[in-house]
Amino acid sequence: MPHPAAEHSAQETVPQAAPPPAPLPAPAPSLYDPPELNPGAWQRAGRRLLAKTIAEFAYEEILVPVRRPTTASSPVTDAPVHRAAAHENPSDPYAEYTLALDAPGERGAPREPGAPTGGGTLSGPGTPSVHGAPDRHGGATGSVGTGALPSRDGAGEPRDRAERPHLSFRARRSAYGHWEVEPDSLLLVEDGAAPAPFTDPLGFLTRARTVLGLDGATLGHLVRELSATLAADARLEHTGLPGSALAELDYAHLEGHQTGHPWIVLNKGRMGFSASDAARWAPEGRTEARLPWIAVRSALATYRGVPGLDTAEQLYARELDAPVRESFDAALRDRGLEPTAYLYLPVHPWQWDGTVLPLFAASVAAQDIVPLPSDGDHRLPQQSIRTFLNVSRPERHTVKLPLSILNTLVWRGLPTRRTVAAPAVTAWVHGLRDADPFLSEECRVVLLGEVASVAVEHPLYDGLDEVPYQYKELLGAIWREPLGSRLDAGERARTLASLIHVDPAGRAFVAELVRRSGLAPEVWLRRLFSALLPPLLRFLYRYGTVFSPHGENAIVVFDEQDVPVRLAVKDFVDDVNLSAQALPEHEGMPEDVRRVLLTESPDFLPQFIHSGLFVGVFRYLAPLFREQLGVDDAVFWSLVRSEVLTHQARFPELKERYELFDLLTPRIDRLCLNRNRLHLDGYRDRSERPHAAVHGTVPNPLHAL
Repeated sequence: MPHPAAEHSAQETVPQAAPPPAPLPAPAPSLYDPPELNPGAWQRAGRRLLAKTIAEFAYEEILVPVRRPTTASSPVTDAPVHRAAAHENPSDPYAEYTLALDAPGERGAPREPGAPTGGGTLSGPGTPSVHGAPDRHGGATGSVGTGALPSRDGAGEPRDRAERPHLSFRARRSAYGHWEVEPDSLLLVEDGAAPAPFTDPLGFLTRARTVLGLDGATLGHLVRELSATLAADARLEHTGLPGSALAELDYAHLEGHQTGHPWIVLNKGRMGFSASDAARWAPEGRTEARLPWIAVRSALATYRGVPGLDTAEQLYARELDAPVRESFDAALRDRGLEPTAYLYLPVHPWQWDGTVLPLFAASVAAQDIVPLPSDGDHRLPQQSIRTFLNVSRPERHTVKLPLSILNTLVWRGLPTRRTVAAPAVTAWVHGLRDADPFLSEECRVVLLGEVASVAVEHPLYDGLDEVPYQYKELLGAIWREPLGSRLDAGERARTLASLIHVDPAGRAFVAELVRRSGLAPEVWLRRLFSALLPPLLRFLYRYGTVFSPHGENAIVVFDEQDVPVRLAVKDFVDDVNLSAQALPEHEGMPEDVRRVLLTESPDFLPQFIHSGLFVGVFRYLAPLFREQLGVDDAVFWSLVRSEVLTHQARFPELKERYELFDLLTPRIDRLCLNRNRLHLDGYRDRSERPHAAVHGTVPNPLHAL
């Protein structure tokens, strides 16, 4: 019998209802699936990027391809092509080249920078110097890579050259030592197989690690940055428009179709962005955004403005509708805070979440920084990523905001000291232009001034000299003059970079503009050079002052027939450089401007026009005019030289300046932008922004024609 207690317990047991079924799990969020990541777009973008990689690495002599003999039956040679033929003959026709890759036993075996690959030879003694370093003109010509096919493998034993992996391709040499690589000609030979088409820039990096002299850490980051660049290129390939459609776009929307820096291979790495971040915030995403604002206590923030915007209240009266301004004030009062103790500025949502909240957490907790809603205006990100054009109210200022991402060599923040100084620099440069009738009345050059700024100091980082510079560029805003209100009726503007854009079908955008103008290509070129060069030359020769007129900062203003008529320049506060030799024109410069502007020796100052405009843009524009518009290279560069000489003849009183700032020297320094990432700086932190490397020299096509 059961125990009485147990029986009693059993009698008291009440059957329990079955538990309710567990709720079904919420559907998993759909994963971001970019439509451009498809085989066709990826392969087409990869082919273009691989050709660019080889061309730009060869230009900087990171690689030295070897020219094949002209007869098809001749064997491949391991002798590097003669320097004069390879680098100095702008009419050198297309020829076959080979480029040695790592032998299987060499892959993954790091070597000291400067050590030869296999049995190959270096291109010269020495190491690259850095722009601004004392040895800048020391004739640095060293290269850590070589394209010569070695005669010995990694173990020191002879090796059949035909067995060594290599690329072959067709290329043409042109001005400034430029390489024009035919993308469709790239063939890979490895593992004894027949030559096969090759379109994989990522595979090239891993196959050429030793040839390129990469250490493991740099290689790992390079693969990531190149992969992000290629993904962005695939999007541009997938969504690209023909030139006829691009020509109808306004300035703000055309920016979303540009392919980025033509010289830097890793030009869309945006390290820090996720894939969905890039889709949302990169220019090729073409997505309008409403930017939130923040309030920052005046003890942390500094406001500066040009005359007419002397106070923040004057700026806010132009930028904020009255109800928006009232909502900002109310948000502070609701927290028991006094609005007059704060400055208002927009903030990039990515920066707020990824940088401001983690690094300014103490300031947010103390209500020194207070989040606010959006002002309601729609804005589009431009090629610089951190700059937004107002498409709801085009008459309002463009805003430039810091982004703590690594892209095209540097972190994309806003340096606190230069942000504070931006309006003062603008006022000084505008003063030079406005007092000079040639600039203001004849050239009518547009200088889009950075007319107001708010710089926010970090309570700790800004007082620590030794910390990486990225931590001193965290928070702030710059307001730049809008472009549209500076244009005459019928005028339209496009960045200079758009002129070297090629659509997915291979047609150059500039060819479409020339067609629409009705002018002969050579005549159109003359108009382009007469719009661009006179104001730049005037600032150089008369004022010992240069901008960096690269494709993104220089803007071409066209008339209603798409004929170039004048120049506009933006972002010049960051890129203004002065002659280190004292000039009378600098005597009245305000001290706060003098402290922030960079200086260079007079012989190096013209390098900014050469590298920014001639090497950085015209080096790519000249082949497009040759191949698609029938203008020979010699004619192209003679027109550039003619414009320089015409300007000099116009102002004979500046003859000494033409000799001091000589644009027509036989050779110029070769500035290198890709060497910084591969060999000099890599991905290391540093306390100052890096400068471009200088590696040897190249012939100047303007010297004598």
